Amino acid sequence: SSTSKPNILLMMADDLGLGDVGCYGNDTLRTPNIDQLAKEGVKLTQHIAAAPLCTPSRAAFLTGRYPIRSGMGSSTKQRILYWTGGSGGLPTNETTFARILQQQGYTTALIGKWHQGMNCESHSDHCHHPLNHGFDYFYGMPFTLVNECQSTENRQLNALVQAKYWLYSQIIALTVLTLLIGKLTGLFLVKWKAIICFALCGFLFFISWFSSYGFVKYWNCILLRNHDISEQPMKLEKATSNVLKEAVSFIERNKHGPFLLFVSFLHVHTPLITTEKFLGKSRHGLYGDNVEEMDWMVGKILDAIDKEGLKNNTFTYFTSDHGGHLEAQKQNTQLGGWNGIYKGGKGMGGWEGGIRVPGIFRWPGVLPADTVINEPTSLMDIYHTVAHLAAGIMPQDRVIDGRNLMPLLQGKVQHSEHEFMFHYCGLYLHAVRWHQKDSAALWKAHYTTPIFQPDGTGACYRSGLCSCFGEDVTHHDPPLLFDLSSDPAEIKPLSPATEPLFDTVISRIERAVQEHRQTLTPVPQQLSGYNNVWKPWLQPCCGTFPFCWCDKEGDSHQELL
Repeated sequence: SSTSKPNILLMMADDLGLGDVGCYGNDTLRTPNIDQLAKEGVKLTQHIAAAPLCTPSRAAFLTGRYPIRSGMGSSTKQRILYWTGGSGGLPTNETTFARILQQQGYTTALIGKWHQGMNCESHSDHCHHPLNHGFDYFYGMPFTLVNECQSTENRQLNALVQAKYWLYSQIIALTVLTLLIGKLTGLFLVKWKAIICFALCGFLFFISWFSSYGFVKYWNCILLRNHDISEQPMKLEKATSNVLKEAVSFIERNKHGPFLLFVSFLHVHTPLITTEKFLGKSRHGLYGDNVEEMDWMVGKILDAIDKEGLKNNTFTYFTSDHGGHLEAQKQNTQLGGWNGIYKGGKGMGGWEGGIRVPGIFRWPGVLPADTVINEPTSLMDIYHTVAHLAAGIMPQDRVIDGRNLMPLLQGKVQHSEHEFMFHYCGLYLHAVRWHQKDSAALWKAHYTTPIFQPDGTGACYRSGLCSCFGEDVTHHDPPLLFDLSSDPAEIKPLSPATEPLFDTVISRIERAVQEHRQTLTPVPQQLSGYNNVWKPWLQPCCGTFPFCWCDKEGDSHQELL
């Protein structure tokens, strides 16, 4: 039957807000292809990412487990991987859904963004590489798009640290200059030795700062085909057609199936690389243009599925890794997404805007068409669902937090299996959702919330991203409680005076948190200071380090647009 081992097509946008998509209520941006997918399938309105940032969210997606379980949650301010030359990444003992499908005879590919690490101990051990995690084929960025890929203005990677380092370099240079002038004019007595020593230290400091942050474009903005670097730095203007060409060609090569294709778009992350065809076409500036271009790419990929006659035998899914990035701005231009009625955005572990994402499934003849499901589901559920579709064997030696969505998607059950969902910000539990069985109520308790700056703006414009801990958050005791069934925008916190069940609900959630904590075991922290610092000896390099540049795509590139 056609339901024996379907092809699986997973598409994930980067930083796309729930409010940016037509079928989720946007009437000023055009997303006809994503909207059509929803018309032909099932749309989830309460689809939740396990983290509000790329690296941990994608780790959870790939493993079906909360990031804290695999060591992909962070206790520091750095909550994503910062370098392709770092040693952190998705641990080798984690089993991705790609690995399970590979064992079931699927041909598996990842095209686009990875952001789950590269090497552990040498520049070519590829311990965290997609090919070491169940993918037969990889084409794309091991890292993620950042502004530095395009230019040095509007820096994204640790902008505050970069500014600090640059300041230190200038202070040292100025000190050396002052000492030098003092010595030469006899203004003050200072030994040449001291000046030379100071100058040398300053020079070393500047070099170490510059060799990492000055060359971000060469270290991080690279394109791989399997293990080989094909562009360093990558040519951004070709990225869109390259990703598309690779996805379509994978479908054509593997039409006899079964295949798993995970298209992990570089869109719609800043710097919003957009081809000429879409520039200035939307009503929302460069960001809108980028969203509309991504929707067009979705359409082209679905066309390829259709053209090969695979539509009825392909389980198709579309989502985003987390909410839109509200703080992405340049002067007064908004460069990030919109999260609809939901409060907060990217980087915020608790508020809905950071973690509520599109979730659209299509499988004609198996899943009903034009159906909406309002039950709580998770990005982690894809793991169990595709393993089930491939008749794969789930790991028995670890906790899997995702659930099989098929019964819910097919309408065989009315309720999600997720009674409690835990919303982490790094390693810190910020909020918990309780979907009370046999009740319309959907409770959400916030233990910790970010302090918005300026106050009341719903984002952290001053720092560029909200923090998980320290002076930048508020702790709530008792927790802030909302009933999302009547207040999805989290505007009116309940109190014992307004909600007779307040104490009962809080204590039930508290018990769930205790039970959840008992299932956690200590694991190595992949985003620790040591793992997340740039290590020259781990840097993938096309050429002889530090002269790392090449373009092997060159002439093989056929224009698609």
